[in-house]
Amino acid sequence: MRERAARGTWRGFLVRMLRAIESRRQLAAMDDRMLSDIGLSRADALHEADRRSWDLAPRRRDRDGRA
Repeated sequence: MRERAARGTWRGFLVRMLRAIESRRQLAAMDDRMLSDIGLSRADALHEADRRSWDLAPRRRDRDGRA
C-alpha cells in the first residue's frame, strides 16, 4: 500500500529503477536453459540488460512478438 502512494514520487521512481537494475542484472546472468524456460533468447536478455536504468517503460512488441 505504501509503495502505491510513493509511485508518483521521486522515491518511488528510484525504487522502481533499482529493481529494474537488479532484475536486468539477474536476467543477464541466466544461462540459455533458464532463458529458454521463460521464452527469451540470449540476444533478448542482453538487449534488456543493456537498457538504461531509468528506462522503465515496457518494451513494445512487433507483429512477431519480438521486442
